[in-house]
Amino acid sequence: MTFLPIVARELRVASRKRGTFWGRTSAAVAVLVVGAWSFLMMEQQAPSLVALTLFGIMTGSAALYCLCSGLWSTADCLSQEKREGTLGLLFLTDLRGYDVVLGKLAATSLNAAYGVLAMVPMLAVPLLLGGVTPGEFGRMALVILDTLFFSLTLGLCISAMSRSARKAILTTLLLLGLFAFIFPICSAWLDYLGKPRRLVEALLLPSPGFTFAVAFDAVYRTQSRGFWWSLLLIHGLAWVFLALASLVAPRAWQDKPAGAQGLRWHERWQSWNYGQGGERLAFRRRLLDQNAYFWLAARARLQPAYVWAALALVACLWAWGLAKYPREWLIPAMYLLTATFLNLLLKFWVATEAGRQLAEDRQAGTLEVLLSTPLSVRDILHGQFLALQRQFLAPLGVTLAVFLLFLLATLSDTVDQGERALWVWLYLSAMVCLVADVAALYWMGMWCALTARNPQRAVMGSMARILLLPWLAMAAALLVIAFAAAVNQYEPPQTGLVALWLALGLATDIGFGAWARYKLQAEFRQAAAQRYAPRAGFRKGLPGGP
Repeated sequence: MTFLPIVARELRVASRKRGTFWGRTSAAVAVLVVGAWSFLMMEQQAPSLVALTLFGIMTGSAALYCLCSGLWSTADCLSQEKREGTLGLLFLTDLRGYDVVLGKLAATSLNAAYGVLAMVPMLAVPLLLGGVTPGEFGRMALVILDTLFFSLTLGLCISAMSRSARKAILTTLLLLGLFAFIFPICSAWLDYLGKPRRLVEALLLPSPGFTFAVAFDAVYRTQSRGFWWSLLLIHGLAWVFLALASLVAPRAWQDKPAGAQGLRWHERWQSWNYGQGGERLAFRRRLLDQNAYFWLAARARLQPAYVWAALALVACLWAWGLAKYPREWLIPAMYLLTATFLNLLLKFWVATEAGRQLAEDRQAGTLEVLLSTPLSVRDILHGQFLALQRQFLAPLGVTLAVFLLFLLATLSDTVDQGERALWVWLYLSAMVCLVADVAALYWMGMWCALTARNPQRAVMGSMARILLLPWLAMAAALLVIAFAAAVNQYEPPQTGLVALWLALGLATDIGFGAWARYKLQAEFRQAAAQRYAPRAGFRKGLPGGP
């Protein structure tokens, strides 16, 4: 019998995919571009400082990529098999839990592993400039590989325990944030309060963020022991997650009948989320009178409450900070940090909800049933718009009002007229971009939901086009501006840079939003049918192609 047969098969399949090659090539090119951009922006600095900064930026990008790999690679691999009913078929054979788990790990994480292996040699480039020691490079390579293994196994473990894609991805995201960021923040807070040193250090050890920070020579000289203990603990936790997934997977694929207590909790949740009988009927009638798809996408009544709960949590944390540190809290930097967090929170949430219902219907095969009814494409698009409006319109208005209050508070603390103009430009541009990005994410999210392989790829595709692309264009523009300023000996105005950022964001929103709107209105039915008729490859789509 072949040892780990699923792993051997999945590796052979992945070796034939073009994405395996392009994934590692893209990762290496991305690190080179980020490094070259950073180097050119700091060409006037000392070589040792340039090398250390370049090394920090490149390794930080690689570590963040590894930390997020579990989200898009393994967080939904086993849960998707459960939803499709194929996981149980594997356990009808003589395969063990570790066979299936390691096979899924090899299948889903191969591209991420190849990407990291392509990036690690690029991290040695700053060694040629000096300022970075071989020890730093070796420790950082270990941190990156350890973080990748930790993230992938954590996502795999959560996927083995979950059935819903959204719950699996959200749980993985929360746990990654807990280990990487919340533990160090809590440790710093306990250290500030004067708590025992052992407790402070214990919260730091399981954090990949702590291991990354200590890998640099300046910190490693005094905390070398903590670095190695943290590295070993994170590696051990990764093996624990892998073993736990191997134990849970053979036992979690069946639909087991819920007990009496579970049924009671399920009924309570159904009544909270959808309402009681008469209340649910009235709510359904009200939504159906407006649009049938509106009811389908918004029948869960608590969806707007989740957004309000998140905003209320941010407000409570802000009020606590204001009461605890009134002088340090009421500063422009804190206003800007809070506004940035609210901005990103709403955009990411809209991106996940814009095409969620369409993606789920397409994946389950019910979208074809909807299109066979008298419901038109225009009705579906309008119903999804009404659902998003019900969920996000009021929170969006409150967020814009908070932005305006932060702007007024910042202007009251600022005396210099040039700085006041900069703050006005910055906040007004952020408000305009927030509204424009939400509108563009509505159209692009629905189109990606119809064309992507799964809901996760749809969300990442829409966010990459609407949210990431303007920042990449801004980085390229800053590089050109820096060269021009160095040649002509002038300093570009900061308000002009903010205006450029606004123009790039609006151009991206208008371009991709208009394109996605046209595609939805013209090719909605064809895109929905591609679930059953795979699209031709690039060469096959060319005239005269094979």
